[in-house]
Amino acid sequence: MGKPTGFQEFNRELPSKVPAAERVKNYNEFVNLYSEEKLNQQSARCMNCGIPFCHSGCPLGNIIPEFNDAVYRKNWEEAYHILSSTNNFPEFTGRICPAPCESACVLGINKPPVAIEEIERHIIEIAYEKKLVKQTAPLIKTGKKVAVVGSGPAGLAAAAQLVKVGHTVTVYERDDRAGGLLRYGIPDFKLEKWVVERRIEVMEKDGVVFKYNSEVGVNVAADELVRNNDAVILAGGSTIPRNLNIPGRELKGIHFAMDFLKQQNKRVSNIDVTAEDILATGKDVVVIGGGDTGSDCVGTSNRQGAASIKQFEVMFQPPAQRTQHMPWPTYPMVLKTTSSHEEGADRFWGVNTLEFLGDEEGNLRALKVVDVEWEQDFMGRPVKFNVVEGSEREIPCQRVFLAMGFLHPQADTFISQLGVELDDRKNVKAKEGVYRTNVSKVFTAGDMRRGQSLVVWAISEGREAARKVDEFLMGHSLLESKDGVNQFEQVF
Repeated sequence: MGKPTGFQEFNRELPSKVPAAERVKNYNEFVNLYSEEKLNQQSARCMNCGIPFCHSGCPLGNIIPEFNDAVYRKNWEEAYHILSSTNNFPEFTGRICPAPCESACVLGINKPPVAIEEIERHIIEIAYEKKLVKQTAPLIKTGKKVAVVGSGPAGLAAAAQLVKVGHTVTVYERDDRAGGLLRYGIPDFKLEKWVVERRIEVMEKDGVVFKYNSEVGVNVAADELVRNNDAVILAGGSTIPRNLNIPGRELKGIHFAMDFLKQQNKRVSNIDVTAEDILATGKDVVVIGGGDTGSDCVGTSNRQGAASIKQFEVMFQPPAQRTQHMPWPTYPMVLKTTSSHEEGADRFWGVNTLEFLGDEEGNLRALKVVDVEWEQDFMGRPVKFNVVEGSEREIPCQRVFLAMGFLHPQADTFISQLGVELDDRKNVKAKEGVYRTNVSKVFTAGDMRRGQSLVVWAISEGREAARKVDEFLMGHSLLESKDGVNQFEQVF
């Protein structure tokens, strides 16, 4: 415990941000770093509780009190080794994780929780600065070959773990660069792409081979991939977006959120956009969907110079604080105001879109919407909604971005060619803790297995799947699980 009285002496403070009026002029990250004194104070707030619930709150099982103590003592090598023992990519989670660990922080019962996510970001950036991030692959190889399909966070985590124990790993990515969602989904103002490229360089030095513009099932034969490798991990993500099939859906100006975000990420990286430009410049924009992807559309629209931005969510507005149905240390479904919302947007809850309205040339001109009220059960969960009479109206707009989540992975290519089974939600079927499909040698991890989720969950899935692949190949695994299962656990 760095300082026994730290949580009494210091309040939670987050790093300063570039003012909203300034940061919307570019796509750079805008969250500053702590001063050395502030970082020391924030790490001192960790109480090193008898039962650190933050461990269970984190999908990776990060060992949080211990790295906070090391930060307080300014032992950066120790802090980095503790953090990297459970998390392959703290530079990603330290920027874009919703921090369920903080929701489970014991200090958070009656005070603001420890700023765990920011401390994590500082540890990894200091580690890079001090050249503590080094190759981990052993000189002696196992002779086993593993193919990873998809270079999103799950695929990258699996590859990083497998190469660490001496396997030869090749990652197949259908896009022109690695990262998946990290590269072409999350805007640069939340995660600049040099951060992704820096990590890919480390992995390449470790021996991971990346093959780009390689779409398994299209220009890479799925059966040959299985035949030529000792194991295959499917980590392609959940990529089919939820559509809004209402009258007028064919009008020009209605786009899926990821199509919009991917284009802008390419422009920022000076990559040619071959499709027709999707721009919010000078348009009245409506974002349908209240999650993080919708928030990213708001931030991007602001930077492109939209005339106005509205964000619609069909659900009711969440409460500002925990309720009796959201007890600590569960992750609370409370109102979240992101940095993009701070930059300017009108948010509306309980709005259902009925129809897209167009002009004579087939361009979107407005939405027909109606207000709804939700009936809730005794736990406060929505059951059904009722239309508010007399609330039907038109909302003028020329751009709509659909950000209502994702349904399941694309199943008409290598998934069907391999013959892997799907579950009831059309995700690749494999039990948690096993990660093995019905096809010999084929495993799966990430959103492709569990459905749309968080980057931190994808990293966790990739790590756990890698451990099961290692057991499959070697009979035991040198990779420890997040649940603390002993190394060399024998497979019978």
